[in-house]
Amino acid sequence: MIALSTIATLRRAAPRIAVGALAAGMLLAASPAAADFRLCNNTPSRVGIAIGYKDNDGWATEGWWNLSSRSCETLLRGTLSARYYYIYAVDYDRGGEWSGQGPHRVLRGRHRGASGLDGAAHRIDREQTVRPEHAADDRADARPPGTGAAGTRAGIPEPGAAMRRQRRTKIVATLGPASSERAQIAKLFEAGADVFRINMSHTPPDRMRELVRTIRAVEKHYGRPIAVLVDLQGPKLRIGSFATDAVTIDKGARFVLDSDPAPGNAERVHLPHPEILAALEPGHTLLLDDGKIRLTAVETSAKRAVTRVEVGGKLTARKGVSLPDTTIQASALTAKDRTDLEAALDAGIDWIGLSFIQRPDDIAEAKKSTRGRAAVMAKIEKPQAVSRLDEILDVTDGLMVARGDLGVEMPLEKVPGAQKQITRAARRAGKPVVVATQMLESMISSPVPTRAEVSDVATAIFEGADAVMLSAESASGQYPVEAVATMNRIAEEVERDPTYRTIIHAQRTDPEATGADAIAAASRQIAETLDLSAVICWTSSGATALRVARERPAPAIVAISPNVGTGRKLALVWGVHCVVAEDARDQDDMVDRACRMAFKDGFAKAGERVIIVAGVPLGTPGATNMVRIAYVGQEATSGE
Repeated sequence: MIALSTIATLRRAAPRIAVGALAAGMLLAASPAAADFRLCNNTPSRVGIAIGYKDNDGWATEGWWNLSSRSCETLLRGTLSARYYYIYAVDYDRGGEWSGQGPHRVLRGRHRGASGLDGAAHRIDREQTVRPEHAADDRADARPPGTGAAGTRAGIPEPGAAMRRQRRTKIVATLGPASSERAQIAKLFEAGADVFRINMSHTPPDRMRELVRTIRAVEKHYGRPIAVLVDLQGPKLRIGSFATDAVTIDKGARFVLDSDPAPGNAERVHLPHPEILAALEPGHTLLLDDGKIRLTAVETSAKRAVTRVEVGGKLTARKGVSLPDTTIQASALTAKDRTDLEAALDAGIDWIGLSFIQRPDDIAEAKKSTRGRAAVMAKIEKPQAVSRLDEILDVTDGLMVARGDLGVEMPLEKVPGAQKQITRAARRAGKPVVVATQMLESMISSPVPTRAEVSDVATAIFEGADAVMLSAESASGQYPVEAVATMNRIAEEVERDPTYRTIIHAQRTDPEATGADAIAAASRQIAETLDLSAVICWTSSGATALRVARERPAPAIVAISPNVGTGRKLALVWGVHCVVAEDARDQDDMVDRACRMAFKDGFAKAGERVIIVAGVPLGTPGATNMVRIAYVGQEATSGE
């Protein structure tokens, strides 16, 4: 049972009316009046609240709000539109629904005093006896907006309801056997997932298309842009087979990798990658089986490499080969990757993840294929990519810190420093950066994470990463929804910490010497100085929103774009709440609609101010050159 309290202060009628809402409640005003509607969540759970009323045209919803645990928020200000207000609550941390009975109409009379209201609102049973022939119709009439035929709710808000996150850091959830059905994907989105990742190492193209269609159906239902990230497998370098099931190679022994396809033994094995043999040099390190076996090249040629065993052990066929010191002169896109890439682009995905890149040319090659149809994310998982990070940032659209493979190819103790280096470089460049791999690994089989994992996620958020990612936790784990909800809570708590803004501010860099970057920096400074409610960006390509997000402003960022593809790409970007809407006709329309949308989605209230950033002429990509401070007037509350 959800324990909530509601206080409506009527400035023209009864002084204070306290309403306690269990699963659903109702507020009654003697007549439409000016009021402040404040609701408190006294539970340890995150709760979703819908407030609505019924008029002659049917159900109308004032909005959907997310309340953190043990917090209060003023949800409505101004003139009440109706006498009856229904409050609908969803407990996100208990499976998306409350425990107990479904909602019913709790009051039926048109005129009730405050004392009668207090008593009735704490009861879930109806006071009046309803004749059987009218019972079904009456229950349907009493349902809050979005409820089902039986008076219960599917745990999701009605289509188009604003799903405003209570955090800036985004969450990427990988889909897999544990999370491939529509109902489960919807639960992941409700729990906090902003981006869904499809790993092509384990997903055939046909299955990928099905998943994309399912995600788009969920997106349509919620009316919020959702990004799809397709992660290409990349080149898989493996040794050949052995004559026996396994061999044991000893430390200090001589071990040969060659071009002979014959089955290997404890002294040699086939290496079916001539590009590796051509690139190896004496002194280079080779890691087999995720680093369990370590070799050092002693003699090299185009046909064979003689190595010394530094760390020995048991070795079986087809184990992976990692080369931390060697740059291979081969494409980062395999034949499988090219096929998967074309299939993903045809399916209309938003981000492409490139695996095992080593140099900027790898990204340039992929961009020739995408031709702007999807943004390209470079996965940094090789030391060679770290050493050329600035060059890679010049051509990529985003970065991922892929700590799993990075931890194989470089000493583990160096990975945290590399993570900070990559995150800060991406922030300086204004490119989104995702921190990934084993963030809540224990939640694959446990409903709660370890303390160290919580600290790991928090560290990435304190660094200002755009997004944090779940892999096996959401793809194949036993608790995928709990893992997303846990990551969501960690992000919310970190961003409430007083030191968070201090760290974010300290890492802020000077804007680049362009008009657009200067405008973005100025908008952030104005918004923080004047304590404005939101920075609203009109953006066609997403460039304006990216520049503003680079500044990490304290007020919320609302991006309005006429392009649904832009809205989806921005779902990955720190702090950006994107609204897809037709472009503004002129500057007056731009200001008016920006204020209405900010009010509608709960980012500004009537009487508050926002700052609007745009490019003039309107609709010109990359022409960020205007800022304007606007008041959210009472007309913004009347809808579009």
